[in-house]
Amino acid sequence: MNKQIILKNRPKGKPETSDFEFQNIDEPKIDAGEILLKTKYISVDPYLRGRMRDEESYIPPFQLEKPISSMVVAEVKDSQNKNFIPGDHVVGMLDWKLLQKNSGKNLRKISTDLAPFSAYLGVLGLTGLTAYLALETIGKLRKGETLLVSGAAGAVGSIVCQIGKIKGCHVVGIAGSDEKIQHIQEKFNVDNGINYKKTENMKDAISEKCPEGVDVYFDNVGGETLDAVLQNINKAARIINCGAISIYNETEVPTGPRPEGILIKKSALMQGFLVRDHESKYAEAMTQLGEWLKSGKLKYDETIKNGFENTPDAFISLFDGDNIGKMIVEI
Repeated sequence: MNKQIILKNRPKGKPETSDFEFQNIDEPKIDAGEILLKTKYISVDPYLRGRMRDEESYIPPFQLEKPISSMVVAEVKDSQNKNFIPGDHVVGMLDWKLLQKNSGKNLRKISTDLAPFSAYLGVLGLTGLTAYLALETIGKLRKGETLLVSGAAGAVGSIVCQIGKIKGCHVVGIAGSDEKIQHIQEKFNVDNGINYKKTENMKDAISEKCPEGVDVYFDNVGGETLDAVLQNINKAARIINCGAISIYNETEVPTGPRPEGILIKKSALMQGFLVRDHESKYAEAMTQLGEWLKSGKLKYDETIKNGFENTPDAFISLFDGDNIGKMIVEI
């Protein structure tokens, strides 16, 4: 029996399991030029929360009563497409279904020569590309600078921290537990860390851990953490707005300190980053990430939940910070 997960309701605040619905559907029959795919791994990501709102954005919103989609690793089970044979594995934007058919367009064949299949949803996927390309295009790291990273134990943040070290920066990570701070220091050689859940004054904590000020801030959370970082930036600082998970579940537009005065005084840059804007650089980035991974300079974490039925729970748990590294569902 085939199954799919649809968006049942548009969440109000933090998503709940009742916002999703499992449906039994027929196994698809493929026609000429098509392939039959069996889902192996599903990527769940914070940005999917934005697609659950019925509003204009950089990517169309999910439709009610329709399947949710994200990056998926799948196995080719049957093929009437000359470019694919049964047993091939591919990665691409696919529906949350156990079985689905596809034309093969916008799918990339992958192998386990360099890393397990799941890594193509993380360090060798959009996660790694986001970390690398955001730092290359906006961060422009220079040896000896201080790089501050929020969500530092997460999928993107942990890779950003490592690239910072490769580039010779002083790297400070912000995460949500002492265990996560210890982990990023021991595994990824992060120089220092801040547990935001135990920090009463984030501005002072950043000042203490970044005594030379902040040259580059890689922001995955937004909100009050960003406000505090702005009070600690150096002249010509670069702030990369990659994510804002702290406000994704807000029901009203939040307000906070006005950043323009600080940005003017510091001649600082604050810029949003979307990895899809840089597709022309994917090949270059993948080559570098692959080399670092092969040489051991780059490592990665995964939090894997087992079972298609646990996909909504895995997604919801992102907002509680339950993951270390990339959150993935294994089918």
